[in-house]
Amino acid sequence: MRIGVVTFPGSLDDVDAARAVRLAGGEAVALWHGEADLHGVDAVVLPGGFSYGDYLRCGAISRFSPVMEQVVEQAAGGMPVLGICNGFQILCESHLLPGALIRNERRRFGCLDQRVRIESTRTAWTSRYVAGEEVTIVLKNGEGCYVADAETLDRLEGEGRVVARYVAGNPNGSLRDIAGVSNERGNVVGLMPHPEHAVDDLCGPGTDGLGFFTSVLRSLVS
Repeated sequence: MRIGVVTFPGSLDDVDAARAVRLAGGEAVALWHGEADLHGVDAVVLPGGFSYGDYLRCGAISRFSPVMEQVVEQAAGGMPVLGICNGFQILCESHLLPGALIRNERRRFGCLDQRVRIESTRTAWTSRYVAGEEVTIVLKNGEGCYVADAETLDRLEGEGRVVARYVAGNPNGSLRDIAGVSNERGNVVGLMPHPEHAVDDLCGPGTDGLGFFTSVLRSLVS
């Protein structure tokens, strides 16, 4: 299966995401933000970084990139899309996911190995996990505080669309300790921690993040 990884000006983790795809057994396809062509990929990853220098708001410029026209269209048709950190911000700015990511509660950039609980395994990106499973994934952000109005938060909770939640401390002040959410269909997931940095024992805290990438491959096959 071919998984596209988009590179925006300022992307930092596109190479890491592509490596994670390959370790999971997929074929990583490089996609450039300026091309409105997904080159026939089966799923898309929007990686972390500081696209367009995080000017205006994080992800606010990237949402207008030509590639996002196709991402939005294909996501509506069921294509799996994962937005990691800055990618999560882009998904919110593109209205593929509700809510927004704002400055961390303590107004400081944080980088740590974060404990996260997988709340939903009903998405294309989390089916290889067990509901309630706790994993350790790298977290690095300065604007990772997830916010939404109370009605939206209640709807996400009630529909089982909170994908992951921080445990053993909330490092950025996200409401209800939310680390990731999905759309109604479960094919689009936004995640603030970085699973692509936890795919082997040599470079990271372990392999807990690999399941996000093996999950989508299994979802595509089935």
